[in-house]
Amino acid sequence: MPDLPDIFRLDGRTAVVTGGAGLLGTEFCRTLAQAGASVVVADLDGERASQLAHEMTAAGQQALAVRTDVSTQESVQAMVDACLNAFGRLDILVNSAALDPKFDPQSVKQGIGEQRKGASPPLSPTPYSLTFENYPLDLWNQALAVNLTGMFLCCQAAARPMLAQGSGVIINLSSIYGLAGPDQRLYEREGQPPQYKPVYYSVTKAGVIGLTRYLATYYAGKNIRANTLSPGGVFNGHDDEFVQAYSARAALGRMAYKDDMNGALLFLASDASKYMTGANLVVDGGWTAW
Repeated sequence: MPDLPDIFRLDGRTAVVTGGAGLLGTEFCRTLAQAGASVVVADLDGERASQLAHEMTAAGQQALAVRTDVSTQESVQAMVDACLNAFGRLDILVNSAALDPKFDPQSVKQGIGEQRKGASPPLSPTPYSLTFENYPLDLWNQALAVNLTGMFLCCQAAARPMLAQGSGVIINLSSIYGLAGPDQRLYEREGQPPQYKPVYYSVTKAGVIGLTRYLATYYAGKNIRANTLSPGGVFNGHDDEFVQAYSARAALGRMAYKDDMNGALLFLASDASKYMTGANLVVDGGWTAW
């Protein structure tokens, strides 16, 4: 049995992180690299991905940036091919790319509510005021194409080299809103029109959990593990009213910091979780414990 710290090491392994230039994706890339992995920073924003990969390389880590649209099969395959060409193997896939309607100040100022995290361009226009009764079918279909079909494509493409090499780890990012319905009261503001977390987010994030369980059982006996990581809300400059309302619902009394998921991510990626597959690791400060 390896020493306890050693089971978290990822030396000699290669990881692909979709949405790698996003708020959590950046943290994941750096965490995996610090544990010894070579990292492919895959993101629709190629410039941001390149900047992050350059910073990691300057720090003595192995990193490669690949501009990737997860909703396009050709782009996803090109991402996997680039990984194999650069590093010869693909051991860890972290599916962090998604359309996520944000309510932090920057997103609200943009007025679109859709943050790109390695996915196709934001669904625009997407006012926060869209009700379920009037939610457009085209926006629903576009969101499913990124959040579910995109993850399906990434898992499918990554599984091929994993099968060939006889091992692999898949980590799919869900959300507390894949476990519980959004508390729409968080988005209310006195004197302002109603705002809503849209229907597609809960539905796609719940679908992520189902996809992960399917992969875990489908690859039973093939030494490929698949698990879900479900974060709670991560602070990103939200206004005081939102922070207070959200924190009151969390047992730990605060929103997550952007580095609060790193330990869980490393656990799932490493041999520390080698007897774990088909599970959903919830890191939400007790939000879903009430």
